[in-house]
Amino acid sequence: MIFMFFEVTEYDKNKRIDIFLAEKLNKSRSSLQKLFKKGNIKVNNICVKPAYKLKTKDIIEIILIENKPKQLIPQPIPIEVLYMDSHLIVVNKPAGIVMYPAAGHPDNTLMNAIAYKVKKLASVGAPLRPGVVHRLDKDTSGVVVIALTDEAYYALVEQFKKHVIKKYYKAIVYGNLKKECGEISIPIGRSKIHRKKMSTKTTKPKEAKTYYEVIEMLREATLIKVKIKTGRTHQIRVHFSAIGHPVLGDKIYGRKTVIKIKHKIVKIPRQMLHSESLGFIHPITKKWVEFKASIPQDMVNLLTEMRSFPLQ
Repeated sequence: MIFMFFEVTEYDKNKRIDIFLAEKLNKSRSSLQKLFKKGNIKVNNICVKPAYKLKTKDIIEIILIENKPKQLIPQPIPIEVLYMDSHLIVVNKPAGIVMYPAAGHPDNTLMNAIAYKVKKLASVGAPLRPGVVHRLDKDTSGVVVIALTDEAYYALVEQFKKHVIKKYYKAIVYGNLKKECGEISIPIGRSKIHRKKMSTKTTKPKEAKTYYEVIEMLREATLIKVKIKTGRTHQIRVHFSAIGHPVLGDKIYGRKTVIKIKHKIVKIPRQMLHSESLGFIHPITKKWVEFKASIPQDMVNLLTEMRSFPLQ
């Protein structure tokens, strides 16, 4: 079972919900009928019919039940390899691709691409996520390391547990932060309402610490550098949403998919979060290694557009 959320923008208002979802999910309108009948499609937590006309800022929730894939199929998907040896591979994950096959994403994942690139994968996590020691969200881009041997896997997992790994992100968040640098120490756990979401309001909170540094103030936004001490699911997105500065383009925790500056509407293509660098002790050579990936073009384009507006 998987959950999906969409926020309706001005561009899709007055559109029938079945037409909207057919386009977003790449499904036929007839195939969506069962989901409507089962009550698996809701708008603002209320079941609706296929003919429902969307309104701006409507929140659509879809529950999909699909069979899980059973094997990892190598696929020639273009990915940028930053480093590779017989023990591990480091890649620059593009936005829009999920880490490994699961319900709703049987193929065309990062692991399908890596399986095509390498001769042998680790056995830990097989068959669908062999060697996966950490993850990035589908719409987050940047540096990811995958272990290719079990020895490398366990060594990297231990480094993550002991916070030896150094990870830095770049993000564009909504609004202007008051401090040039700071720490967010708000516990995170599963949401009380939506089990697939994380929240600072939870019955089982876990420690979560996020450090940030302001790089550049923009009109209605801020470019920041982020370091996380703990690795909670969706930590950066949840933390900045909790303090009123959600990551731009985050459809779940911030819903700032468009922002209005003066009389112009600026569209945000996806959540503006990028894993810029990753450093760790190589599990075999025991030497410190660090890998970097420049922010992708869609973030560069948004920054260029926003810099065209004066701060005052």
